[in-house]
This record gives sequence, C-alpha cells and structure tokens, in this order.
Amino acid sequence: MDYSKALSILKQSATYNLAKLLLEQGQEFFETLGEMGIRTCQVIRIIIKQIFTAQINWKLLIDQCSRFAVDSLPITLTIVGMVSVIISMQVAPEMVKQGGEKFVGMLMGVVTTREMGEIMSGFAIISMIGSAYASEIATMRVTEQIDALKVLKVNPVEYLFVPRVLAGFIMMPFVVILASTFGLICGGIAAYLSAHVSRLNYISSLWQGLFLKDIFVGLGKSACFGAAIALISCTCGYLAYGGAKGVGISTTKAVVWSFVAICIIDYIFATIFFF
Repeated sequence: MDYSKALSILKQSATYNLAKLLLEQGQEFFETLGEMGIRTCQVIRIIIKQIFTAQINWKLLIDQCSRFAVDSLPITLTIVGMVSVIISMQVAPEMVKQGGEKFVGMLMGVVTTREMGEIMSGFAIISMIGSAYASEIATMRVTEQIDALKVLKVNPVEYLFVPRVLAGFIMMPFVVILASTFGLICGGIAAYLSAHVSRLNYISSLWQGLFLKDIFVGLGKSACFGAAIALISCTCGYLAYGGAKGVGISTTKAVVWSFVAICIIDYIFATIFFF
C-alpha cells in the first residue's frame, strides 16, 4: 500500500509530468525524423525512376508549380519588400553620416542575395503553401482518402509527395529571384527617401557588390528550401491522426519543422561556401 501511495503521489507531481512530456516529445521527434528520412528516400527513388522512364505526371506537376509560385508570390513580395525597406531605412542614414553612401547598395545586395531573399521567401512559402500542404494531406489521412488510394493501387507517395516536392525544388529559385529583385528595388527607394542616396550611387554600388557566387549559392539554397518545405509539410500531414485536432497538430508541426529545417540548411550552406 505504501508503495502504491508513493507511486500515485509521484505520478501527480510536476517533475514526473514534465519528464513524461519530455520523453513523449523526444520519442515523437525521432519517429517523425525517421519518417522524413524514409519519405525522402522514397521520393528520390520515384523521381529518378520517373525521369528515366519519362513517366512524370505533368498535369499534377504544373498545377503544383502554379500553386507554389504564382499563388504565393504576392505575400512573398510583400514580406521581402517590407523587410528591405526597414533595413534600408535604418542602415542608409547611418552609413551616409559615416561617409559610406557609396556602400549602401553593396550592403543591400549582399544581405538580400545571400540571406534575406531566401529566408524571407522561405518563411512566406511555409506560412502559405507548407501549411496548406500539411492540412490537405492530413485531412485526407483522417478521412481515410489515403487508404482509398492504396485500395485503388495508387502509390500515395508518388501521387501526393512527388509533384509537390518537385514543384518546390523547381519553383522556389524563381520566387527568390523575383522577391530579391523586388527587395533591392524597394531598398533603393527607401535609401533615397530616408538618406537621399542617389540612384546612380545605389545602382553602381549594388553592381559592385553582386557576385555570381552569391547568386548561384542563393539559388541552390532556395531550391533546397523549396524541396524541404514541401517534403516536411507532406510528411507531417501524412502522419496525422485523431480527426480535426490531429489536422491542426500536424499543420503546426509542419510549420515549426519547416522553420527549423531552413535554418539548418542555411547554416550548412553558409558554413560550406562563406566560412
């Protein structure tokens, strides 16, 4: 009896509940990580097979490309443009005070092409497209539509994952190009309005600060961002369970995991190419 009482008291303690929560979260973390690894291998294998056998479902791919790039473009341009304006308004006056007017464009070019264009575009895509992918596939899971696909002998990974991952990999660099260009234009306008940096100084400084290495690394990084966002969102949706609550939980997980993933990928690219 004493042992049962002690065990009952222990289970009601905050320490026990905290340890239990951490254990459950850790187990779920490694299970989700393992599932992502499995889905990544499956997606790569199917893509290679489709390329060599010319069996790519172009209709699905084009639909997802349009959705990934066109539908998300307004919010992406808005976010990147506003961040560029904010940075330029704060940096340009201080640089002009120190006699660095000729370096404003160079600074904006380096910041935008190396980091801000890709990161801000990634955040916009996650919030709009990644969450939509996760909620759609999670709804299909909890309403047993994915089970119906399996009964019809349709591979869910090939039908649901591959077009979205390919669309993210292909279209994300184009989104980043447009967003970065728009951000640099907005930064130049903000520099002129806040510190009277002339267009000629801004453009010439920007031209001097842009390097092909920065552009190509940024495009490669953005392609990895797009594929990772699509893959993580689809995987989190695919693992959903428990009705409407499960759909909400899987969508939240997809957003959080995608944010973490692009930060890790960004760190890897920065270490390899700029360290």
